[in-house]
Amino acid sequence: MSIDNKEIKKKPVSFSNILLGAGLNLFEVTSLGQPLEVVKTTMAANRGFTLLQATKHVWSRGGILGFYQGLIPWAWIEASTKGAVLLFVSSEMEYKLKTFGASPFISGIGGGISGGLVQSYLTMGFCTCMKTVEITRSKQIKISGVPQQTSFQVFKDIYKKEGLKGINKGVNAVAIRQMTNWGSRFGLSRLAEDAIRSFTNKSKDDKLSAFERIASSVIGGGLSAWNQPIEVIRVEMQSKTNDPNRPKNMSVLNAFKYIYSNNGLAGLYKGVTPRIMLGVWQTVCMVTLGDYAKEFVASLTGEVPTGKH
Repeated sequence: MSIDNKEIKKKPVSFSNILLGAGLNLFEVTSLGQPLEVVKTTMAANRGFTLLQATKHVWSRGGILGFYQGLIPWAWIEASTKGAVLLFVSSEMEYKLKTFGASPFISGIGGGISGGLVQSYLTMGFCTCMKTVEITRSKQIKISGVPQQTSFQVFKDIYKKEGLKGINKGVNAVAIRQMTNWGSRFGLSRLAEDAIRSFTNKSKDDKLSAFERIASSVIGGGLSAWNQPIEVIRVEMQSKTNDPNRPKNMSVLNAFKYIYSNNGLAGLYKGVTPRIMLGVWQTVCMVTLGDYAKEFVASLTGEVPTGKH
């Protein structure tokens, strides 16, 4: 399904998406995003935990603040940069694919995969690694007044021992996760929008209600959790644990083998419940709210909101 020629000729909103993406992602992570991320990561790293046990464990590490562990600075740095890259790249790619006649579903998948791939290698590698280290490292006991290491001290230690490779550990798994994450979220959300249009007898030019848009994002975000094994592998690669049987030079493949041999198939889906909730919230923020934000900017400038049809 292509957009009409008149619409294609108009200059699309593009660079404004950098600021919109950064702002939306900061809102997402500071609200519900980081608490769900912490619980999900805790379960993925401690695969014997139930959801309740993981929640209690996080609470024991600082009460309500335990759920925001790793938020400052790593999650904020990651959110502002990855959100900017995601919304800009995915919107541009989604728009371009539509001009070539691709359907909203295919355009959404292409935009999401492109945005997820670029954000992983440009901005997410070291932030995701450091955030995971913060969440999974053991609490250090204060002895003789020696304070616990700060985030930046941990960062310096990893960089000193392992260099750039160390602080980008697991980046390939991050890239696989983000490509499949946002390809699924954008694509399935657009597919859900089309399904809702068909069900309500609306044409492609009719706007969906706020409830219908949110419902589409909930469907897209929830179903995108199919790739949870990739997330568990990513967490294992970036975790700081002392298991002597754990492979020293961990790749995506031997991380998979290590998790499967120790925890079976269920271990690869550990943390899927908070992951579904996180996926829903992220998709509502970046797809539904992102569309509204792009439309608002477009109404001020008279331009076509990139990535919309």
